[in-house]
Amino acid sequence: QVQLVESGGGSVQAGGSLRLSCAAAGRIGRGTYCMGWFRQTPGKERERVAIFFKEGITSYADSVKGRFTVSKDNAANTLYLQMNSLKPEDTAMYYCVADNICPPALGRGYWGQGTQVTVSS
Repeated sequence: QVQLVESGGGSVQAGGSLRLSCAAAGRIGRGTYCMGWFRQTPGKERERVAIFFKEGITSYADSVKGRFTVSKDNAANTLYLQMNSLKPEDTAMYYCVADNICPPALGRGYWGQGTQVTVSS
């Protein structure tokens, strides 16, 4: 099993920044996992935000390119999402995911409980 715990969410004004963290525990230290961030707003499907394949290889949704940066500290088994120039449309519950199939997708893998990000105009 893999346990994921997100933190770092909160409320911020438009143009501000937040950094989300996802601490991973369990089998993740003994396997190769692809990790990433998804987000979801009420009534909408969870959407992919950023994926960390391995060092130097990442991917981003078009809506966050140039503003968000995903990174990983392998020693600490922690995934990060640095979010800059936040917009009200970034308001969502953000979820961390880990999967041994890349890229992670809905319906499989291990998911955290989520952390809420609220951006006010």
